[in-house]
Amino acid sequence: MTTTFDTQATSSPRKAMLRAEALARRDALDLDNRLEWDAEIAAQVLSLPVWAGRTGPVSAYWPMRSEADPRPILEVLHERGLPLCLPAIVDRRMLFRRWSPYEPIVPGGFGTLVPAPGEPELKPSILLIPLAAFDRRGYRIGYGKGYYDRALSELGPTLSIGIGYAAQEIDTVPDEPHDRRLDWIVTEREILRCG
Repeated sequence: MTTTFDTQATSSPRKAMLRAEALARRDALDLDNRLEWDAEIAAQVLSLPVWAGRTGPVSAYWPMRSEADPRPILEVLHERGLPLCLPAIVDRRMLFRRWSPYEPIVPGGFGTLVPAPGEPELKPSILLIPLAAFDRRGYRIGYGKGYYDRALSELGPTLSIGIGYAAQEIDTVPDEPHDRRLDWIVTEREILRCG
């Protein structure tokens, strides 16, 4: 199935309002709590049954603002020998470049940090995805440009795990045809199997 995406923002005014509210709740969370919760999220993600026999690349993101921090997960996966990559936006498209802990990263636009442009592209088999807001069906609100939805459509069969804090949950994300439902959502409180 081919999905058409607007190359500008794919966000509706309702999603924009829900995003702003959820980000305000996330930004207001106490830093000490978030650090503790990041460790709990990491332990829960690493306990998922998806890692058994996994050899393909795993993508995460470099955290910005008050996002849940996936770096402890990446360090463990690196120790297990799994190849890692981080997303970068190039020509309005999300691609994934090889990265390992403690390797250099560079500014990548939108406030992100990404692997250097010379790093090889990888096709991840699992994506750890940040959340602005989410619902229990597995739909998420990101920052409104649709990059992850497009990437999930382009990558084909890929396991998606959203990570964030319980405070970011909303009743219902107003999903649209181009929105991709996540397979799992992990917070400091629980693991949701969505897909």
